[in-house]
Amino acid sequence: MLDGVHAGGEYLLDGTEGRHAGVVQRRGPGERVDVVDCAGVRLVGRVRASGPEGVRVDVDDVVVEPEPSPRLVLVQALAKGDRDEMAIEAATEVGVDVVVPWQAERSVVIWRGERAQKSRVRWIGTVRAATKQSRRARMPLVEQSLDDKGLVARVGATVAAGGVAVVLHESATTPLHQVALPGAGEVLVVVGPEGGISDREVEALTAAGAVTCRLGPHVLRTSTAGPVALAMLADRLGRWG
Repeated sequence: MLDGVHAGGEYLLDGTEGRHAGVVQRRGPGERVDVVDCAGVRLVGRVRASGPEGVRVDVDDVVVEPEPSPRLVLVQALAKGDRDEMAIEAATEVGVDVVVPWQAERSVVIWRGERAQKSRVRWIGTVRAATKQSRRARMPLVEQSLDDKGLVARVGATVAAGGVAVVLHESATTPLHQVALPGAGEVLVVVGPEGGISDREVEALTAAGAVTCRLGPHVLRTSTAGPVALAMLADRLGRWG
C-alpha cells in the first residue's frame, strides 16, 4: 500500500480510511496524520487537502519499524460475555504480536465449523480497530483456533525453537518477573477461561516445556490477565523504555 512513497512526496489516502479521516474525523489542512500498512511501515505527514476522493497528505517521513524480537504471543482461551475479545483488544494496545484463540477444556464458548470462521473474523476486526486506536504500525496476527492437542504442539514448537511458554496459573509459585526471557523467538503466554485451566491441561502443557507462573497476589479475570502479563513482559523487553 505504501510502496514508492517517500519523504517530500504526496500520498492520497482514499477508500474507507480516507473517507473516515476526511468526513468523520474532519481532518483539515496542516493536521498531522500517520498512515500505516499494518506490516511495519509508517508514513508521517500533514494534510494538504481533503475531499470526496479522500485526504491528500504531504509526506514528511517514511519510517520502517522493525519486527519485534522476541515476539509476544497471547494464547487466549475462549470466554463468554466477550471477555476474550476484551482481552485481545487490550493486549493489542499494550503490544502483543500474535493472538491465538484456544478452545480450552473449560471454555463455555465453543467454536466449530462456520461459527469458528465467523468468530475469528470478528477477532481480526477487534485487533484491527485496536491497532488503529493505539496507532501501531504493525497489526498482530490472529492465528487459527487451537484445541488442547494443537496448543501442546504449539508450546512444544515454541520451546524447541528457543522461546519460552508461560502458563498463568493461580497456584503457581514462580512470579512472572522471574522467568528468564529469550533474546529471540517467542514469549508465549497462555491464559485460561473463566473456570481456569484444568490440571490435565497444565500437566500436558508443562510436559511440552511450558512453565507455570503467577502475576501477583490477586486472581485476575480472563479479560485482564493476558494484558497485564504482556505489559509486564513488554516493559522487561525494553519496548516501553
